Amino acid sequence: MPKIKSYTPAWLSKPSPGHDLFAPSPSDTPKRSSLYDPARTYAASGPRRAIARRGTEVFIAVGKEIRWADLVYLKEKWQDKGTQGLDGTRIKREGSSEPGDDEILKESIENGFAEGFRTIKTPIGCDIQQLIISPYANFMAIVTTHTVRVILLPDSTHLTAPSLDAIKPKSWTLGPTTHVVDRSPIASALWHPLGVNGSALVTITKDAVVRVWELSQNDRWSFDSPSLTIDLKKLADGTSLDQNFAASTAVTNKGFSPDSFEMEVAAACFGGRGSGGWSPMTLWIAMREGDVYALCPLLPTQWAPPPTLIPSLSISIVGNLAAVENDPHVSEPAKLLAQQQLDWMSDLDNQEPKVVEGPPGEPPTEIYLRPTKPGTVPRLQGPFDLELSPESEDDLDLELTDIFVIGEKLDTEELMMGEEDELEVEDVEREGLSLSVICLLSSSGQLRICLDLNGVEAQWLPPRNKLKTLGRLAATAEPPSLLTFQSLDVLTSLEGAEERWPMISPDVTSRYSFFVTHPTSITYISLAPWVFRLEGELQGESQAGSDFRIDLLVNGQSSTRERLYTNPAQGDSHLPLAAAVAIRDPDLGYFLLSATPFEPVAMVFETPDDDFEPTRSVSPTFDKDADVQPLDFYEPRPVFQPSHAFDEDSALPAMLEQLRTSRHKTVVNQEVRLSPLTLQVFTDAHKILSEETHRLGLAASELFRRCEKLQTELKQQIAKANEVEARVEAVTGEDQDDGEGPESSNAAFERRLQNAKERGEALSQRLEKMRKTVTKATNQELSNKERSWVNEVKTMEASILATGAPEDGPARLKQTLKRYEEVKRLREDLVEEAKKLGETTGDEDDESIGSSSIDLRIPSDLRRAKINQVKGLLERETALVEAVKLRLERLHVVG
Repeated sequence: MPKIKSYTPAWLSKPSPGHDLFAPSPSDTPKRSSLYDPARTYAASGPRRAIARRGTEVFIAVGKEIRWADLVYLKEKWQDKGTQGLDGTRIKREGSSEPGDDEILKESIENGFAEGFRTIKTPIGCDIQQLIISPYANFMAIVTTHTVRVILLPDSTHLTAPSLDAIKPKSWTLGPTTHVVDRSPIASALWHPLGVNGSALVTITKDAVVRVWELSQNDRWSFDSPSLTIDLKKLADGTSLDQNFAASTAVTNKGFSPDSFEMEVAAACFGGRGSGGWSPMTLWIAMREGDVYALCPLLPTQWAPPPTLIPSLSISIVGNLAAVENDPHVSEPAKLLAQQQLDWMSDLDNQEPKVVEGPPGEPPTEIYLRPTKPGTVPRLQGPFDLELSPESEDDLDLELTDIFVIGEKLDTEELMMGEEDELEVEDVEREGLSLSVICLLSSSGQLRICLDLNGVEAQWLPPRNKLKTLGRLAATAEPPSLLTFQSLDVLTSLEGAEERWPMISPDVTSRYSFFVTHPTSITYISLAPWVFRLEGELQGESQAGSDFRIDLLVNGQSSTRERLYTNPAQGDSHLPLAAAVAIRDPDLGYFLLSATPFEPVAMVFETPDDDFEPTRSVSPTFDKDADVQPLDFYEPRPVFQPSHAFDEDSALPAMLEQLRTSRHKTVVNQEVRLSPLTLQVFTDAHKILSEETHRLGLAASELFRRCEKLQTELKQQIAKANEVEARVEAVTGEDQDDGEGPESSNAAFERRLQNAKERGEALSQRLEKMRKTVTKATNQELSNKERSWVNEVKTMEASILATGAPEDGPARLKQTLKRYEEVKRLREDLVEEAKKLGETTGDEDDESIGSSSIDLRIPSDLRRAKINQVKGLLERETALVEAVKLRLERLHVVG
């Protein structure tokens, strides 16, 4: 999970201009009254997604207006302004003499500090509930409870212009006769992932009507009428393709019906453009009462698929048709479905796509027309049976509030089989699970993680001519199902409430992680601990048994769930949080942003290891002034914000003003007289004052408790700082004080380095000594061959060196000993004979010299032959001795 480095930074807190992004307008600030409750005032019957982003730019909905700012600009300007404040030129924001907000902003503009902040005015009649930016960030849908307005987002250069004027961009009302107050409320508004340049908008109302809008700036009629309308209640009861499933335009009196109760839409979601299979064109719909439906394929009239979508679907459809065409065990509805999918793909293959220029920085886009065969309206699949779902008696668990779908990964190996070129796709699309993951969130905070094992494919109703034969088979078919893999509770039993609306927000670091924003808390969820292991099991990478693998997977590590933030209570209630938005940028880092109706709530996480770091200057002159990060020995805590009851105006002056303009205005200026009217006035005033004093008392007590807690936290912080200081001094050696004074840092470093080297050498010697000891102490049993070799060596040693009797040895060893003894005897005889010959030759020479009469001489040929014979025997003996010696040495080494 991401580690929190800090909470709301200073450039988003008071009195920075970044805090003004989230502060309510003075005209919208609520006043105190006995009926005022912040949680009830800002509660909504649907999701509150009041923050949208475009890069580092954020759009915040506050009441009926939209604040627009660049977070990087706000951060840099605040840091520059704080640097200038060291010279005494910083603008004062505290004290009674502080000017108003407008004067501050104007003065900031003159000094160059107001860049990156603007206000967008739109003709909206009620408070904004949701802001949804298109995929290419050129449009933004502004959703209220009943209406939708689409604006053309202005260019980022407006943020750097030194102006305070509100921006009024070009805007259009979506469906001026469709999405109005007297019609059904809007449940979800989604930008279709396959729309041309991200210009297709899908709206789903609570009465289960899906509308597809294909927007064009040059065609105003595209904002007035949808290109496709589907009434899900009609489609659920449909039987053939020829029926009309469009929603009725007539205003009728609405009464109770089982369909209106069971098919009240809570939320909807697409699988994502980068997903594989049919996921990008599958609309998942979650009903308030717990049912889940799927609509596939849902496409606009003109759509732009990614390069891999149509080839992958073609391979899947052709393979499926070949498998079921001649199989007698396949049912007729399955064969009809395969044929319908083939007709749908054939219609696409016969088209010549139109190539248009994409948005700046994007490749050209191929546009296809929506196939008309077998039909434009798909079949409604569902309600899905949630297998292994926990059965709970609590009705709150059945009231869904949001759905989040993670499409299956793109199977590039099957797509590029037999091709030499590699498909260029992002690594995020290659990795993951080959199944779709559906996350269902209920109002009680229960999160159910389901797997689509069968895979949702395109389906259509049968044609009218085959209705009789296939109607009975379709009625007896089993409903589709989802496997409930895991169930998590992100809230405690005290935090869950029926009027609350939890929401799911995607993360920017992984497809399989997201944030759950409840009005009282923010929770981080990650599915990575089991997703990749499950994919390995599905691909058959493990060699262990199935029982072992399933037990390991079930009992292994589950999803990561960690509470990141808990909204503090304001009095006896909580201010609801907007859906969190994750940002990842080199200048901002890993950043999470949410907000209450009064102030921002932000968290700065540690950047993941694979994130890039900003390039530093090569010059040491500039590196020495780089920001030095402090030691993280502290525990990050949210900044305490005093209760907003201190900032609210009293409702008593308004009551007195209302009394002065009423028919009882004479009572105000008269003396107090006992009468029923006086009693009623005092009773109303007492209610207001008691409620206000109660809120002020709670706020003051909370402030007092936080001040006391601050003292304790400060003491703990000082103790930790002292501990760190002691450790730093121990490392640097500045705490060692001898008679001549403290040791210098360089000397301490050299001393510690020398000590470390000596300890390292001592450890190496000790390790070598232990290794030798262990080697000697090792006593392993010898094998039979090794024992026979040892016996043979000992026998030969005893035979040759005469250290023992070789009677019990082999016969060849006895023969070797006999030959060795014979060689020794021959050597001795030859040596003695050579000595005798030498002595005889010497005597003869002396006699020949002394007496010439005696002439006894040995022939030279005979003497030379004898000498050669002796030399040969000596060489043979030496060679034999050396060979025996070498063999003995080898035997000793082997033994």
